[in-house]
Amino acid sequence: MTAALEVEHLGVHYGGVVAIDDVSLAVPAGVISGLIGPNGAGKTSFLDAVSGFASPTTGRARLDGRTCDGYGPHDYARAGLARTFQSLELFDDLTVEENLVVAATRPRWWSVLRDVFGPGRPTAALSEAVDDAVTLCSLSDLVRRVPSDLSNGERHRVALARAMVAQPAVLLLDEPGAGLDPAETGELGDLLRRVADRGTAVLLVDHDMALVLGTCQRVHVLDRGRLIASGTPSEVRDDPVVLTAYLGTTPSGPASNRPDGPPGPVAGGGA
Repeated sequence: MTAALEVEHLGVHYGGVVAIDDVSLAVPAGVISGLIGPNGAGKTSFLDAVSGFASPTTGRARLDGRTCDGYGPHDYARAGLARTFQSLELFDDLTVEENLVVAATRPRWWSVLRDVFGPGRPTAALSEAVDDAVTLCSLSDLVRRVPSDLSNGERHRVALARAMVAQPAVLLLDEPGAGLDPAETGELGDLLRRVADRGTAVLLVDHDMALVLGTCQRVHVLDRGRLIASGTPSEVRDDPVVLTAYLGTTPSGPASNRPDGPPGPVAGGGA
């Protein structure tokens, strides 16, 4: 199975604070992988380092075999990586369609001339990419509305569509299930499966264990910046090291507190 994203011996230090410590993992094409861990485990720091928003202290990331040393966010985007954020980062004064057009547009030197002589005329390729993202994320009835008028679940779908409009090879998701009700969470899981079915490599960070264990084919677990487990959802769910990291208990502890317990956030909502 081809790894679209490979991370080798990644370390992220902020002064004397070690946020990520020697983490190696792979995210295969067409597979939904999960990255979980207790509050403060370093999940968002990991995403920052492999999307150009933080500089690794050690190690490196590769996209389709290409080393990404020194890459900034725009370099990763051009190389085929897209990311969503916990805060969604939508433009609330633009329509849903305009949010997608902005995300799909890649300025070049000649785009200045195009904007002067042909403003408001999106290219055929851009229009096709926007239409495809709208269809994928079931936004056809919402394209003329502004995000501030949408429900939380609809806003999350817009954020995902904005990432997918670039047709990325790798998609990083930072808590896309935050604040969703069970029905919306189920719809998100179905949407992520459709994304992976296109061949996109998906790395999902979320505290909703029902979403992660029910959607991901492989799960990686961070604790205090270190990778402590990797495996299938069932292997991770029953791993005593994972249970101890989350809860400070052994597998004999209350079932309702284990990662396979009832749907909902586990161990707080931090990185």
